[in-house]
Amino acid sequence: MIDSTPQLRRVPWAAVLLFVVVTFALAWLVALPLWLGDGLAEPLTVVLLPLMMCTPAVAAVIVTFAMGVPGRGGRARFLGLWPLRPAKRVVWLIVVGWLVPPLLVGASLLVAAAFGFVQFDPTFPAFAAELEKAVPAGTPLPPVGILVFAQLAAIPVGALINSFFAFGEELGWRGWLLPALRPLGTWPALILSGVIWGAWHSPIILLGYNFGRTDILGVVLMIGGCVAWGVLFGWLRLRSGSVWPAVIAHGSLNAAAGLVLIFASSQPDMALAGPLGLAGWIVLLLVAVVLALTGQFRTQPELAAPAPRLSPPQP
Repeated sequence: MIDSTPQLRRVPWAAVLLFVVVTFALAWLVALPLWLGDGLAEPLTVVLLPLMMCTPAVAAVIVTFAMGVPGRGGRARFLGLWPLRPAKRVVWLIVVGWLVPPLLVGASLLVAAAFGFVQFDPTFPAFAAELEKAVPAGTPLPPVGILVFAQLAAIPVGALINSFFAFGEELGWRGWLLPALRPLGTWPALILSGVIWGAWHSPIILLGYNFGRTDILGVVLMIGGCVAWGVLFGWLRLRSGSVWPAVIAHGSLNAAAGLVLIFASSQPDMALAGPLGLAGWIVLLLVAVVLALTGQFRTQPELAAPAPRLSPPQP
């Protein structure tokens, strides 16, 4: 039999357009109750945000079956779901995706402090104030230092828990979209997929999510952050041939993203000090340079079975 899922030689632009339209439309539909209600203060926010994270996966499934990209016979491999090989490389990069994002978030804190974007206070006053707001007045709390240590110790577990929700995004962004754009070349595919990923967040960014800005600047900041982190997640995807390292890395980033709020002496400007803001861009730019200079994008496993060579007809 002939494999109907050859490695893509050209970008399936019709399928990409349908993917983007479906993903964005579903994201806005899910966020609509927030726009019609009290914004991010709406009680449904805790339900709708995880639901919105599922929309890229839904779009990937729709495009796969409606447009036949990828075709039958290699869908799991194209999406990076299975098989997990080379197994040693996949497992190693899953570990990298699990442990490295919190370290990079920590590095962004140091960059933010170095540039004066944030000031640290060992007594954690801002974190203590947020804790007091979260509990009824007069409720006794453990020493804030113990609570900070518990927050840090919970990051590895939180990364795995967050990965369940991150899967919905990564199946779309790095599972389907990045391989679909790869015929453009590695770097154009990484950048364009990052731009689309960032713009997809618009329904909640325009409500003040992440940066506290409700204008186009917030969307631009999110696009910059997603392009920066998308290079790392894309490297994990393309280097392993699997979507799972990117899933774990996304979950790990989400688990560690609030570290600056713990250590800052006062509420920081996340556009400058956050891992998706300027400090994070600087750190991830250095990571991208290191990956490029060390040739980390040169070895990329096939994301689909190569087209078979047809034997000449027998006389």
